[in-house]
Order: sequence, then structure tokens, then C-alpha cells
Amino acid sequence: MSIVSKRSELLFLYDVKKANPNGDPMDNNRPRIDEETGKCLVTDVRLKRTVRDYLMIKGYNGQEDAYKDIFIRDEAEGPVTGKQRSQAYDSKDEFLKKFIDARLFGAVSAPGEKSDKKKVFHYTGPVQFGMGATLHTVKENFIKGTGGFANKEGAQQKTFREEYNITYGLVGFHGVINENAAKHTKLTEEDVAELLEGMWNGTNNLLTRSKKGHTPRLLVKVTYKKPNFFIGELLERLTIQTEEGVREESFEDITDFTIDTSSLNEALSAHWDKIESVEVVGQDDRIRLSEPIKTS
Repeated sequence: MSIVSKRSELLFLYDVKKANPNGDPMDNNRPRIDEETGKCLVTDVRLKRTVRDYLMIKGYNGQEDAYKDIFIRDEAEGPVTGKQRSQAYDSKDEFLKKFIDARLFGAVSAPGEKSDKKKVFHYTGPVQFGMGATLHTVKENFIKGTGGFANKEGAQQKTFREEYNITYGLVGFHGVINENAAKHTKLTEEDVAELLEGMWNGTNNLLTRSKKGHTPRLLVKVTYKKPNFFIGELLERLTIQTEEGVREESFEDITDFTIDTSSLNEALSAHWDKIESVEVVGQDDRIRLSEPIKTS
């Protein structure tokens, strides 16, 4: 398995319908909406969890193959401590060999015993994502309803519940795969392929009550010829085109607008001599682009 030796950038778009992309536990689990821009924010932690959950279901569970596991995860009985998870590996080398999320995103070991030096280490992840955000302003909804049970025996009325969601949001993420950090975590090209699959299929598999309504729309990987170079800000090079008079917060579907890709293609063309490949890993058939992503 070949260690990643070249830098890459990732551009990922998915949309959300009548769901909560990433609730804020410090604010009644409301969607994270930027007060200045009106855009909905999604943390990189949420995206990484999507990938981890997908890979767990796929078989990275430490059971079918002891060397296919996820480090940051709950056990069947619920959340566990770092000391408990440290029991799943014996050394630094085994740690990296076992845990694909450590090779991808990095990790800090937590053995619980300072004397156990062979289990104390810190790896910076080769794969880093910025904060995700919708490409447009969104509309937040407040919903009231009743629960399934009364709050006490003999009560005539069920409990009430309150929740928040957004009507629609096209979320964008930008990521970088750092070839220098990849050497330390031993990140392989096969691991990156699993990451891309997890981003696309994992998003499609978000079927819990608060997350149903997620659909992956576009995933692009740009790989560079020379180390230590990347274009950057690929997400900022996409803009939304709408019909005159249409307000962004009134969007309800991916077909309500077109994504202007001209600035992105101009940037790719300007640095084409430094680019090894541009791969459209996934593209939904309902997304509308002003022009195809430049791949050749």
C-alpha cells in the first residue's frame, strides 16, 4: 500500500432539506447560523463523524479484522474513556496500523497512565477540513409537537417537544490532504479512497430523524504534482446564480439555482502546469453547474 506523497484538495457539496445539519448543544441544539451572513455552519467534527460512522458500518469495527478499527467511537454500551480505548492497542505502530481515522484525521492517545510511555503520542491529521457553510442564506424553522409519553403516571396530556431545522441548505466543505503529515501517520492512497467513499455514501446514509434529508451533490479531488503547493479557497470560487427576484432563503431544492463554476475553472486553468489531476469523484445528476468542472 503506497503512502500518500502528493498534496490534494477536496471540494464537497451536499444539501439538506427540512433537517438540522449540525445542532449546537449549547443553544438548544439549534442549527449553527452565522448572525452576520445568515448562512448555516457545519463543523468539521460533524463531517468526520459521518465518515467514521460509515466506515464502522462497512467493517472498520475491530471485530471482523482486528486491524480495521475506528479509534474515536463509542462502544455498544455507550461513551468510553480514552483509557478504555487505549486497551485496543499495545504500541504506537499498532495504533497507526489499526485505526484508519487516526491515519486520516490524527489523534491524541489517552492511556490514563503517564508511566505507559509507549502509549503516549500525538499525531496531526493529514486530512484537515475547514468549517463547512451553506453557499447561501437559509431559513430556520421552529417546530413544536407532542412526545410519545406523558411526563408522569396518570397524566392526561403527553409531553411537548421543540426542535429546529432549516428549510434548505447547500453545504460546502473544503479540505486539504497534507503529504508531509501523511508520512507520519502512514496514510495510504487506499485510506484516501475510503475517506472519499465515506464522505459520499456516509452523507447519503444519514437517516436519523434529525438528519434525514441529506444528499451528496458534488465531490472533487485536485491532486498536485509538486509538494507544498495548493491553490486554496476552492469553495470561495463557487457562487449561486438565481433568477431575478428569487430570494436565497426561499430555496427548497437543488434545482432552484445554478452553481457558477467559472471562477473555479479559471483558477484550475491558471495553475494547470502544477496540477497532476482533477477528479470528479461524485456528481449528482440533479445539480446544475454553469459549466463542467475542468478535468482535462
